[in-house]
Amino acid sequence: MDLTTHWVGITAIILFVVAYALVITEEFTHLRKSKPVMLAAGIIWGLIAYQYAGSDEPHAVTDAVHEYLTEFAQLFLFLLAAMTYVNAMSERQVFLALRGWLARRSYTYRTLFWITGILSFFLSPVIDNLTTALVMCAVVLAIGEGNPRFIGIACINIVVAANAGGAFSPFGDITTLMVWQRGIVDFEMFLHLFLPSAVNFLVPATIMSLAISRDSAAASVEEQPAHMKRGAKRIMFFFVCTITTAVSFHNFLHLPPFLGMMTGLAVLKFFGYFLRITYGSAEFDNRRYGVIGDTSPFDSFREVSRVEWDTLLFFFGVIMCVGGLGFIGYLDHLSAYMYGQLGPTVANVLVGVISAAIDNIPVMVAVLEMHPSMDLQQWLLVTLTAGVGGSLLSIGSAAGIALMGQARGQYTFFTHLRWMPAIALGYIMSIWVHLAINSGFEGVLANAVR
Repeated sequence: MDLTTHWVGITAIILFVVAYALVITEEFTHLRKSKPVMLAAGIIWGLIAYQYAGSDEPHAVTDAVHEYLTEFAQLFLFLLAAMTYVNAMSERQVFLALRGWLARRSYTYRTLFWITGILSFFLSPVIDNLTTALVMCAVVLAIGEGNPRFIGIACINIVVAANAGGAFSPFGDITTLMVWQRGIVDFEMFLHLFLPSAVNFLVPATIMSLAISRDSAAASVEEQPAHMKRGAKRIMFFFVCTITTAVSFHNFLHLPPFLGMMTGLAVLKFFGYFLRITYGSAEFDNRRYGVIGDTSPFDSFREVSRVEWDTLLFFFGVIMCVGGLGFIGYLDHLSAYMYGQLGPTVANVLVGVISAAIDNIPVMVAVLEMHPSMDLQQWLLVTLTAGVGGSLLSIGSAAGIALMGQARGQYTFFTHLRWMPAIALGYIMSIWVHLAINSGFEGVLANAVR
């Protein structure tokens, strides 16, 4: 049943546009982004079910909802495990120790610009681009206090580097994770995006670095250096093992990746139990590990409660909203125009540009629901553009939005906009490099995603 010209379809489009407008203006309204999309999702599917109630296929809506719910559940459990591990490392002061270590070094502003950018590029494939950006921004704010120009440009560099690094790993961004979990691109295939991603980061970084002074940074550091708490290194090791388990489950056992992540989460909980029963006095921990602040025993369930529930529920709302629009028939029409008339290369480049204004998550969900007939080279291209296209504007990615709040007044929309030509050059160059070096996929692996 095509409802694209029906009042139900038109109402659904209006609801989604209004809901996403509220998401974009979250910084000003302080309305959590999950609320409008969850409400819109419920109303959209309610309207669809009402229209189908008297048809010959009353159960088609229920079947579709179950399909999208399964997709969200796999993403939810995967992210729940990953976020809990990141929270556990944060609680064990892993990131605080890294920040203190960098801040105590007598580096120049330009050197620190490159260090934070390179660390962002290589950390985001493991702990995701948003977490990486927040950690590196804390470093920049500590070292660049009193130098708003450095902070602004360094934050732009962090956003670009984190988004670029997240594009060549299933763990670096939600978009890459969704593509991997769908089985469209194998884990090792993402590594073919390493060089294009590096170009996307290095081109604007090289241009921006010319505006950074070579003066020595006067760091603002704590009186006492932060040290990692007991068990921090073992938790990092378990996190690497968990990622390896998820990849192995998917590649060799053909099981969903979330099952490997949940297995690793169980290991973390057992280790948390070990830390708890072997916990000494607060004074002992302070003397031995130089811990600052809270010295309470490790509690794995506390770290689960600290995950970004607003973000997880936002993904639910987006998946269900876009799924509803796809069920109505809008995505079929859009796919026919973009991938049929414009061609896959032009369409996938436009996906990245659209991601700069709308955010890459709903855009990639829409592409996955369209599921256009493309070879592996084009699926890698859309994965690349959706991941790095959000760097064109500060509002185009979760990393950019988060840093505008963290470095309020020093990293702004217009600060980022001044350097958009350099970022756009990196975007164009990364696409060119991908098409040049990965063109061999066409024909050889044309049937890999069918």
